[in-house]
Amino acid sequence: MDVRKIILLVGALVVAGVTAFFARTMFIGAAAPEAVAQAPVQQGPEVLVATRTLPVGTIIDAEALRYQVWPEGLVQPAYFIRNGEGGDPQDLIGTVVRNEIAAGQPLTQGAIVRPGDRGFLAAALGPGMRAITVSVSATSGVAGFVFPGDRVDLVLTQEVAGTEEGEPSLKVSETVIRNIRVLAVDQRINARDENGNQVATPMSTVTFEATPRIAEKIMVAQTIGSLSLSLRGLAENNAELERAIASGEVQMPQNGDAAAERQVLLRVASQPQENGSTFSVGGDVSRFQRRSMPRQRPAAPAPAAGPPVTVTVREGGDPNIPQGPTVRVVRGNNVTVVPVGGR
Repeated sequence: MDVRKIILLVGALVVAGVTAFFARTMFIGAAAPEAVAQAPVQQGPEVLVATRTLPVGTIIDAEALRYQVWPEGLVQPAYFIRNGEGGDPQDLIGTVVRNEIAAGQPLTQGAIVRPGDRGFLAAALGPGMRAITVSVSATSGVAGFVFPGDRVDLVLTQEVAGTEEGEPSLKVSETVIRNIRVLAVDQRINARDENGNQVATPMSTVTFEATPRIAEKIMVAQTIGSLSLSLRGLAENNAELERAIASGEVQMPQNGDAAAERQVLLRVASQPQENGSTFSVGGDVSRFQRRSMPRQRPAAPAPAAGPPVTVTVREGGDPNIPQGPTVRVVRGNNVTVVPVGGR
């Protein structure tokens, strides 16, 4: 082997060994980085915020609010703070939203109206809506399990009597109003005990939110028969929206705007319905009951009109006319003057 190549190979090995030695010494002798403790993040107070969008007139329930940490510098005096004055969510259940609150937005003192405050019931009403009260009993009022904020159907039960003697009457029950919101039960807009739990209590009146037209129908329905409440489930709103879209009553936005679709959902869910009513008659329940309307008695014909008769009473004075009071009788073209008491 060439001596020159051997010398170059040995020199390369020596250089590699020296480089490896210095590299090892450098990594071993380097000081480990010191852990620097970060300053703890300052936690702000917990304030009440809305868990979902709360439109005007919403009756606040236990699921509408929650506590959330809020930066100290952004806390306003009007916020509801945990362990602060008025910060207990149970005290706010049953209050009504006066100004719309977006999801995640803090609740303020001026955004709600409490029971007993002036304009409380008016604040619970939506634009163009009216409040109307209906008398109920323990059975017609779902045994007291209807609470403010629930939605119910109104069922009218009546009896149509037969016109002929011995003819059986028609018994019918009809759903006249659907998806109407309960504003208050008796004079309470909140039915909870000291622990914040809803308690079913007997009630005698229920106040609803209705359009002027539906309010008129409810007043007439109370004079026709008896009204009962049929409690709707929470999932009924989705079915109602699908029915409204299928019938063409509601047009969904075509651009896929989530905010616009949410507004459509809220509008459909908040509107009572007076069309598409259903009914059941006694024959649907029992074979011994009627299925059709009783026969109607024909109206008596009006008497035929005779020729016009004109009666004139005058005092005598003309020698050609009998003296004393007379009666002038006109029958068609014949005119006869008859003295009073004469033939």
